[in-house]
Amino acid sequence: MKKRFREIVMFQLLIFLSVCLVNAQEGSLSGRVTSKDGNPVPGASVVVKGTSIGVVTDSNGLFNLKSTTGSKTLVVSFIGMKTKEIEITSSSKYNVVLEEDTYNLEEVVAIGYGTTKKSDLTGSVTSVKSDEIKAIATSNVMQSLSGRAPGVQVLQNTGAPGGAVSVRIRGTNSIQGSNEPLYVIDGFPSSGSNPTVLSNSDIQSVEILKDASATAIYGSRGANGVILITTKRGKAGKTTVDFESSYGVQTLRKKLNMMNAKEYATFYNEQATNDKLTPYFTQDQINGFGTGYDWQDLVFQSAPIKNSTLSVNGGNEKTKFSVSGTVFDQQGIISGSDYKKYSVRAYFTHEISKKFSLEYGATLTKNMTGRQNSSGSNRGGSLIGAAISSPPTLTPYNDDGTYRVMTTAYPFISNVLTNPLNFLNEQKDNTDANVVLANASMTFEPIEGLRLKIYGGVENNDNRTDYYQTRNFINSQGSASVSTTNNISLLNENTLSYNKVIGKHNFGAIVGFTYQDFLNNSLGGSGNGFLSDITESSDLGSASTPGIPSSGYSKSVLLSYLGRVNYSLNSKYLFTASIRADGSSKYSEGSKWGYFPSGAFAWKVKEEDFMKDVKLISDLKFRTSYGFTGSQAINAYATLNQLASGKSVYGDALYTTFAPGTTLPGNLRWETTEQADLGFDIAILDNRFRLTVDAYLKNTRDLLNSVKLPASLGFTQTIQNVGQIQNKGLELSLDAKLLNGQLKWDVSANIAFNRSKVIKLYGGQDILTGSVDVSFISDNSSLLREGQPISVFYGYKKDGYDANGKEIYKDLSSANGSPDGIINQFDKTIIGNPNPDFIYGLNSNLSYKNFELNLFLQGSQGNDIVNVSGIGNTLDYGFGLNMTKDVYNDHWTPTNTNAKYPILSRSASMRYSDRMVEDGSFLRLRNIQLTYNLPAQKIGLNWIRNLQIFASGQNLFTLTKYSWWDPEVNSQGGSNSTAQGIDHYTYPTAKTVTFGIKLGL
Repeated sequence: MKKRFREIVMFQLLIFLSVCLVNAQEGSLSGRVTSKDGNPVPGASVVVKGTSIGVVTDSNGLFNLKSTTGSKTLVVSFIGMKTKEIEITSSSKYNVVLEEDTYNLEEVVAIGYGTTKKSDLTGSVTSVKSDEIKAIATSNVMQSLSGRAPGVQVLQNTGAPGGAVSVRIRGTNSIQGSNEPLYVIDGFPSSGSNPTVLSNSDIQSVEILKDASATAIYGSRGANGVILITTKRGKAGKTTVDFESSYGVQTLRKKLNMMNAKEYATFYNEQATNDKLTPYFTQDQINGFGTGYDWQDLVFQSAPIKNSTLSVNGGNEKTKFSVSGTVFDQQGIISGSDYKKYSVRAYFTHEISKKFSLEYGATLTKNMTGRQNSSGSNRGGSLIGAAISSPPTLTPYNDDGTYRVMTTAYPFISNVLTNPLNFLNEQKDNTDANVVLANASMTFEPIEGLRLKIYGGVENNDNRTDYYQTRNFINSQGSASVSTTNNISLLNENTLSYNKVIGKHNFGAIVGFTYQDFLNNSLGGSGNGFLSDITESSDLGSASTPGIPSSGYSKSVLLSYLGRVNYSLNSKYLFTASIRADGSSKYSEGSKWGYFPSGAFAWKVKEEDFMKDVKLISDLKFRTSYGFTGSQAINAYATLNQLASGKSVYGDALYTTFAPGTTLPGNLRWETTEQADLGFDIAILDNRFRLTVDAYLKNTRDLLNSVKLPASLGFTQTIQNVGQIQNKGLELSLDAKLLNGQLKWDVSANIAFNRSKVIKLYGGQDILTGSVDVSFISDNSSLLREGQPISVFYGYKKDGYDANGKEIYKDLSSANGSPDGIINQFDKTIIGNPNPDFIYGLNSNLSYKNFELNLFLQGSQGNDIVNVSGIGNTLDYGFGLNMTKDVYNDHWTPTNTNAKYPILSRSASMRYSDRMVEDGSFLRLRNIQLTYNLPAQKIGLNWIRNLQIFASGQNLFTLTKYSWWDPEVNSQGGSNSTAQGIDHYTYPTAKTVTFGIKLGL
């Protein structure tokens, strides 16, 4: 009876609960949560606002739940992404797209030999995400960082397809060593500069480590900063396929305003008159010339740029994979120049058991470059120089269709001026590179929190360059050369890490041992005089005059021990200490090891009780760090007394000899950079506005450089530790969510100020760097001097004109310090500074419904440029070179004595002066893009995750006072170069209009 009674009560209770549930429910809701790129988001929280009803999405991003009466909003959230609220309508199915939340402090970022939450960072680290990197189709990933991160300056050495860039983080630190940051790709410290092995679409994120706390773990290679590149990984769940493709058209950003034919003839008649010569052209000839021929139209063209990537990602809880392939094809705006990249990448992870896991990644890339830089030279002896120097009164072809010989066209013309058709059609300079980057690791976790990781990798770069100049090239019998290089680096890293939380204490530590070697081989051959052009560079043996073959070899090894300890108390007080000991085979006995410690502290002020009720401030953290990093800065055998081979005649025979080189070896110390950093992060109004500020001071001591020796010693130079350089600066970045409704507007901006100063040099002696070698001027462009910024421009100051219209220079001082009436080297002074006062960037992302508009501005302020190109085409009169129209309109005459340019005379004597220095400041619209997200699923295309079409423009607008093609120029740039801001007939940067599509399945 009692049992029956209990059954009746339970049955009535179930009916009551069912009725309540039926009365409460509004209907079944289901849907899918994906990221912006269309990938599913497993583990996302989906909650009906104001209720406890909610679910978590499955591995495919799917959810299914019940809503409640009275609630009209669905809240979807996931760590690292922006929370989204969806209005509940009559629809029962919802597709929710979540965007990455750059402000989310729970986001995990990469640091050296590990990861950490953004909120737990103690060092200065800037993260650049995949969408920003892919925004512009570039041949070099580093070009995508320009203007994206405070304190990171990306200098375009040349606008040629596949051209190299120079990257500087917080200034220049070394004189003869590399100033490039260390690039670490999926844990592998790359042996070269600029990671051309990667395609933009392969990258998940880029972390830029700037202060000593972040970089000291990389020891002797961390002085210039570290750039960590993480490629994309597979995710558990449904396999996804993504395809991206774009097509763009590149054009010359602007043409130089050169004289037309009539102006040219009038100009050189005036020059002849000034030099007491018979005018070259009659008035009838001048009247008949008209505008003449535009040689820039011959050399520069519209050129396509194409980029396509196909990637497949997926896996399960045990095994995940990511496979992709990219084809990048860029034709240059100069005919004969191009760059092609074919890249295949794969990354696999597999969990063998709870204790063992494996990872494997490999990228295979083929880079093919057709070079037509032809920069430098003077008086029309290079392609770009000839493009603007050739007379507009002449055409490229003779009446019979042959190439016009420029040097005999007029009696007054330059004897090196070359018809551009020779460079365009009769010369090839092709490079073919095969790059392999592969790595694998095994992780063993015997107990929770303790992990042993064994990592191995290889980087192999095979590079071949073929050059051929045909017999049709003027004064050529055919010339060929072939050079090959092989650079291979092997890496082994063994690290043991441990993480443990005990109450309010959080401990983390890592120790490790690493080995990396660097092997370089080179081989070259050449020949002149060929019977036919058919074989080009494929048969050097057929040359009538073979060149002397050359070869080279070097190997160096780096052994390292590293350790780092992290400790946090109450998640409010964060401490980090690290040290790395590096042993390099490059250094002398007793000096092979260098030690690089660092320490950092961060205080999460917002977690304090007195800040909990301050609603205005969402987050506040102070950071400080101090430590040491280094630079090896010398070649493999710089500390050894090397023998150099040669040939010597003894009697009637030729013998091979070996003799000591011209550089005296010596004991050298490591270049060491000491850096202090102080910063804070603050967010207000529920993270709508976030400001990050960093101030730093860097001192690099024991700088290595060549020092001249007296000839009596038998050596011409030696390498010594010569001095000290200082960089100090301020960096600010601001992220703002200006609008967060149906119309969304996110803005991010950054600005960085850096001031460099040479503190000490060997014996206080200046070091001359850079060069100006064109026409009638041959001089050094820059120098390092105690008390001055790095590589300031050094020359004469113009002081008007004499009575004959020739330029004169200021008599500043003689050897005894007073004016002496003689203009010589003692009158040279500082005439400019290539270092900007500040660099900045601004990114605006506006979205409404299915439309997005992105605007990216980037600029530099206060830097100077030495316009070496302009010397030949504004000052070198009397050799038939075309000049800018500015010279024609404003040169010295007896009635125009305050002119911009001197008298038109072949006898004018010019010096390297401040006349050649121009303001290089600029503001550039780096990218503007309009995107439309097609609602594929709404129109029944459920098999499509996402579909985007976009149109964009790159470099469409540039505001600058610089007179030549482009202010982003660095002709003498390179990883080891301190000379910046020099423009010598450099390949111009193009502007581009691009159309593309992104499809996710």
